[in-house]
Amino acid sequence: MRIDKYLWSVRYFKTRSIATRAVKKGSVRVNGDVVKPSRDVYPGDTLTVRKDQIDYTLEVLDLPESRLGAKLVDMYRKDTTPKEAFAKIELLKYSKEYYRKKGTGRPTKKDRRDLEDFTDTPTEEN
Repeated sequence: MRIDKYLWSVRYFKTRSIATRAVKKGSVRVNGDVVKPSRDVYPGDTLTVRKDQIDYTLEVLDLPESRLGAKLVDMYRKDTTPKEAFAKIELLKYSKEYYRKKGTGRPTKKDRRDLEDFTDTPTEEN
């Protein structure tokens, strides 16, 4: 089975074209090698999929006939992604939280002053 079809059928990607695009970009490795979307996958292969800043590591147990239901996915792959990868995402979430919610309007005077202090480039006063 093709790598893009396998990733789509075990529900790592919503559509097959998204899976193909990810493989073409080099986000998917089979046994440590960057591959093309037409590369065949066999039971026993180790896949590394980079998705949403997490490197998912999975082992191919069997090849499904077609796309699976979410409850049946574990019969065809074994997810060996380390817990530290998910903890890193949680840390990124906390580091991005600001005192102001995203999308609450244009920057305030305080934001502008903070930016000026950060870049050390004062604006011209009129």
